[in-house]
Amino acid sequence: MNETGVFRRIDRVNNRSFPQRTKCVCYRPADTGRDASWAPCYDVRRMDPLTHTLAGATLAQTRLGRGTLATVTCVVGANLPDVDAATYFVDSDLALGVRRGWTHGALAMAVLPLLLAVIMSLIDRVRCQRLATATPVPTIRFVLLSYVAVLTHPALDWLNTYGVRLLMPFDDRWFYGDAVFIIDPWLWLLLATTVVLAHSSTRMLVIGWIGLGLVALTLVTGDPRAPTLAKILFVLGLATICGLRAWGGFQQRLTAVATACVFLATGYATAMSASSRLARLQVETWARARGVEPRQVMMSPVPGDPFRRRVLMADDRHYHHLVFDWRAGDRVQPTESHILIGHDHPATAAALTAKHVWGLSTWTRFPRFDVQPREDGYRVTIADLRFGSAVVDVDRNLVPHPPATSERQP
Repeated sequence: MNETGVFRRIDRVNNRSFPQRTKCVCYRPADTGRDASWAPCYDVRRMDPLTHTLAGATLAQTRLGRGTLATVTCVVGANLPDVDAATYFVDSDLALGVRRGWTHGALAMAVLPLLLAVIMSLIDRVRCQRLATATPVPTIRFVLLSYVAVLTHPALDWLNTYGVRLLMPFDDRWFYGDAVFIIDPWLWLLLATTVVLAHSSTRMLVIGWIGLGLVALTLVTGDPRAPTLAKILFVLGLATICGLRAWGGFQQRLTAVATACVFLATGYATAMSASSRLARLQVETWARARGVEPRQVMMSPVPGDPFRRRVLMADDRHYHHLVFDWRAGDRVQPTESHILIGHDHPATAAALTAKHVWGLSTWTRFPRFDVQPREDGYRVTIADLRFGSAVVDVDRNLVPHPPATSERQP
C-alpha cells in the first residue's frame, strides 16, 4: 500500500541515523480517551519467547531433529535473533530502533545459522573427546538444523502487528503480517503438545510444566478481550495435553506427533494471514464507499478469537477505529469517533528528527502528535498508537532542543 503524508515523512526520517538516545515510555490508551480494552500497553521488550522456544523444541522432535544436541541447536536457533534484546540494558529508545532489525534481516539469516552451527560443532567435538564411545555429529547436520531453527524466528515475528525488518541491512522497511496476536493460545497448545510429551519424564520436569501451564492459563483466562469460549477451549486443551501424557500412548510416536503439530501450526498461521489480508480488502472497500481513502490499515488480531479483528485505519488526517468480524452481517463496524493525527504542524516533522527519539521514529507505525505552543517554541508529544511515546521541545526555528532539555513524558 502506498503511504502519503506523515507516513512518507516518517520514512524519510527513518533513513537517518543518530548517535544519542534516551528513553521512551509506554503510550497508554487513556492518552486518547479510547477504551483501554482496545489496545493495551504492550512493551516490545516482552515479545513472547515461549512461542519461539516451543517452535524450536517441536522441530527437534521431528525427523529433522534426530541426533545428539539437536534440541539444544533448535531451541537456541529459534531464539537467537532476539540477541538484539540486550540493547534494553543500554537504553529503551535504542532498543526500539534496533529491535527486529539487523539480527532479524536477510544478512543475519545468512550469518547467524552458520555461527550457531560452528559453535555446536565445537561443543560436539569437546563431547567426543570426553566420551570415547561418542559418535560425532556431521557439521552439515548442524548447519541444516541451525538454518531451519533460526528462520522460524522472523517468520513468527512477522505474524504479529509489531512486524519485522526482513531486508536489513539492505532495506529498513517494516513488514507486518497482522495475522496472530503476540500471545496466541492456539499456537501455544499446538507447539507445546509434543514438547510436554517428550520432556516430562522426571518429577522436576512435571513440576516445571505445571508451573508454566498455570502461568499460561492465567495470561489467557485473565485477558478481558479473549472470548469466554476461547478460555474454556484453552483449559480443555491444557487438560488434553495432561491426559495424553498420563495415557502415554504417543510416547513412542513423538516424531509423527511433532510433524503433525508443525503442519497444524503452519496451516493455522497461514489461514490467519490469509484471513487478515481478505479482511483488509473488505475494510478498504468499506472505507472508500464512504469517501475515505485508507492510507494504512492494521488488522489487529483479538486474543483467542480467529474471526475478529480490531482495525486501525489511517487516512490523510485521521485514525479510525473499527471492528471486523467474519461472523457478523455487517462485518465492518466503527467503534468510536476518529482521532486527529496532528501532523499538520511543521513542528512535528522537526520533532521526529530529534536525536533522542531516533528509536521511536524508526519504530513508529501509527504516530500521533500533540503540539503545544511555548514561549520559546513548541512542545511536541509523539506517541505510537501501539506502543511508545516521547516529548520533544522545538524552538521557533524548528530546531529540536538537545535531549538534556527535553522532558520525558510521565
